[in-house]
Amino acid sequence: MAVVRSALIQTFGSMTMEENVERQIGLIHQAAERGAQITCLQELATGPYFCQVQDPTFYSFAEPVPDGPTVKRMCELAKQHNMVLVVPVYELDQTGVYYNTAAVIDADGTYLGKYRKTHIPQVQGFWEKYYFRPGNLGYPVFETRYAKIGVYICYDRHFPEGARCLGLGGAEIVYIPSATSRGLSMHLWKIEQVSHAIANGYWVGTINRVGVEPLGDNDFYGTSYFVNARGEIIAEASDKEEEVLVADLDLEKNREVRNVWQFYRDRRPDQYGPIVEA
Repeated sequence: MAVVRSALIQTFGSMTMEENVERQIGLIHQAAERGAQITCLQELATGPYFCQVQDPTFYSFAEPVPDGPTVKRMCELAKQHNMVLVVPVYELDQTGVYYNTAAVIDADGTYLGKYRKTHIPQVQGFWEKYYFRPGNLGYPVFETRYAKIGVYICYDRHFPEGARCLGLGGAEIVYIPSATSRGLSMHLWKIEQVSHAIANGYWVGTINRVGVEPLGDNDFYGTSYFVNARGEIIAEASDKEEEVLVADLDLEKNREVRNVWQFYRDRRPDQYGPIVEA
């Protein structure tokens, strides 16, 4: 039986990178004290959710991945705690080319690679096309010390295709860091991501911010959670408070469920052409 202890860090964002990074580091230490082997931070963890406004000032929050200061520091922290880290940041590729990215770091501090958010929204309070290009790295699966993991980011969760690609790539746990507020898609929070876990036979750990941040009136409702391949939510965070949510994920559950629900055997890719031809 392979059991992985994982943590989701649910917090808020303030207006300086330094303050946000220090807060995240403090919460990572808390996760380590509770035995977490894999920890995922929230979307754009080094800043406020600045997409509530359209302001070029926030381009200054972008940094290279993996050569920027945040990922370098997180590599040291991962090695210190023997912990895999998923670190969502604002990525600077070159001046004027920015991505919403998550760096994946192994438990020995090795940078394994990154996922760039594929689907970019542009609606009131979520002006993301102003800040990000669509991701162009596909759906990588990272073989870490403790499990094979994938990353999907926030608005991605509305699209089942990438979630399936992560399953086909062998992901055992998929992390979905987010910034989502009350109203609009709140009623989907425990439908879509639970559905991804069921349809693809893997664990999902999904993270949300919490509270109202300085830049707008978006009320982020937390409620980060872990759900298994049977669609059972086994741990859930508060909807109002900062929290380090820790749970034990039995990876054997994936095999158990897939041996009953044979979705991978019964899928028909030969019949799905219209999905990519439309």
